[in-house]
Amino acid sequence: MTEGAVARAPARFERPGMGGFIAWVCMLALVIASLRGVGFSPGRFVEGLPAMAAFAANLFPPSTERLAPILAALAETFMMAVAGTAIGATLSLPLAVLAVRRFSPHASVALAVRGLISLFRTVPDLVWALFFVVTVGLGPFAGTLALVVDTIGFCGRFFAEAMEEADRGPQEALAALGAGRSAIVVSAVLPAAVPTMIGTTLFSLEKATRSSVVLGLVGAGGIGMELEVAMSFFNYPEAATIILAIFALVLAVEQASQALRLRIIA
Repeated sequence: MTEGAVARAPARFERPGMGGFIAWVCMLALVIASLRGVGFSPGRFVEGLPAMAAFAANLFPPSTERLAPILAALAETFMMAVAGTAIGATLSLPLAVLAVRRFSPHASVALAVRGLISLFRTVPDLVWALFFVVTVGLGPFAGTLALVVDTIGFCGRFFAEAMEEADRGPQEALAALGAGRSAIVVSAVLPAAVPTMIGTTLFSLEKATRSSVVLGLVGAGGIGMELEVAMSFFNYPEAATIILAIFALVLAVEQASQALRLRIIA
């Protein structure tokens, strides 16, 4: 720097062009229109704080009169999440292989499988739960099937991405030795992708645990049904017990999942 020159900090952001400026204006207009469309009002929220405080006061102290049925429903919720994740992740593996163009028998097969995975991921799990409640009736089996489909949509995509991002060096070496597509997948692709796939499965278990609570609200089993009944009959102390039980379950699953992921990374 020459003597007398003024030191200036480097530019943090580039000046947007005309197209970028128009895009930002359109995005801002969309946000403002959305806020107005949903009737967003901080004033109404502030006015409703006393009602919120009264509702919170009715929740305490939590009731322990039906603690045994609540814990049984909580266990059912966890079993739904585990079963749905295990089956969904297992089914996701062959679908993910077929979704990768290099390993799929034909490009059209890869496109069709990717479309199927996208369908499973796009449709909300509550819709799948309603579909399976009509199909197999009320209860945890319908919720488990909904979680299976939701897990396939989640794991299928990330399993396929993990396989695509695997180091191609070992794959090319096996191909040069005359190995077939299946041998390359089993011997080179899967070993490289397994840590990422395990982490994805654990994330899916966390997601399924939270989703299984909500699925009970539409009759798909689990503790969500207990919560719906308690709220419908204005039994707020029992609802507080259920909410605390749900919080404990979700927190325990997240902590265990995080510990396992750290062990895998280490």
